[in-house]
Amino acid sequence: MMAGDNSSARIGKSIVICGEVKGKEDLIVDGRVEGTVSLAESRLTIGPNADVAADLSARDVLVLGRVQGNVVATGRVELRSGCNLEGDIRALRLAVEDNAIFRGKVDLTQSVAKTPEGGDAQRSGGTT
Repeated sequence: MMAGDNSSARIGKSIVICGEVKGKEDLIVDGRVEGTVSLAESRLTIGPNADVAADLSARDVLVLGRVQGNVVATGRVELRSGCNLEGDIRALRLAVEDNAIFRGKVDLTQSVAKTPEGGDAQRSGGTT
């Protein structure tokens, strides 16, 4: 599939993928994905028809459909009205619309990125 400058790659609603999805372009998932989805520099959209059982990792994640799995974003996670997310969220920013269903923990740290030493960037001390 060729993606233009302003269009996203798309996994259609009849497509089922089991395994690992990786890429460097924006992706819209409207089908079934089981496993992991990693888009380090890009935006991941979970469409309204999607049924995803995967851990998601991207710059920005927009959820309109159903997700069972953890979400890590170096930027923003958006949970839209009607979505259903079961899993933990780790991100810089989080937006949750009315009527979004979410079960899990939220970690809004200033830096989700790894430190140069290879460990997680965590604030030392303090309470959560």
